[in-house]
Amino acid sequence: MWKDYFGPQAKIYGIDVDPRCKEFEEENIEIFTGSQADKNFLRSVMAKIPKVDILIDDGGHSMIQQIVSFEELFNHVKPDGVYFIEDCHTSYWWPYGGGYKRKNSFIEYSKNWIDKINAFHSKTSRLQVDDFTLSVKSLHYYDSIVVIEKGKIEKPIATKTGKETFGYPPPSKKITLKVLFNKAFSILRIPFYFE
Repeated sequence: MWKDYFGPQAKIYGIDVDPRCKEFEEENIEIFTGSQADKNFLRSVMAKIPKVDILIDDGGHSMIQQIVSFEELFNHVKPDGVYFIEDCHTSYWWPYGGGYKRKNSFIEYSKNWIDKINAFHSKTSRLQVDDFTLSVKSLHYYDSIVVIEKGKIEKPIATKTGKETFGYPPPSKKITLKVLFNKAFSILRIPFYFE
């Protein structure tokens, strides 16, 4: 299917736990047999293949499989590549280790990426710019699918153009009781703020 979609020149690498899948190998299609939850296996595969343009995780769909695969394979996607995770609805299914708002579900894990792509704007030491911040230009959430588009990101800058005709006063740098309370609530993660 992927060869038909991407064309005969595409080099396709597959991973499956079922050794029978090796039968589908042919020119430009190579299959590796092992578990996507096995970090050492994934590292051995990455050592044998070049970086990829597109990575599609359509594997076992358990939380550990999706998270381990991401942690081991994401950096093997080229700087302008795309990483797809399919069947993310299992993050809501108990037999796969999921459940709504369950701490270690893949969807809850992936929600941290939203903070990471905005880390340049963080005012807390708990959220720092990291490799993810510098290498991901967008996240897309669809029904059962998460897509990560990679791209080089630089620190945002603020610029002005044109002539100001109606000025606003700059924000006050004065520390008020409201500012202190809001900072304390943020540090303590209390879901309340003063306006």
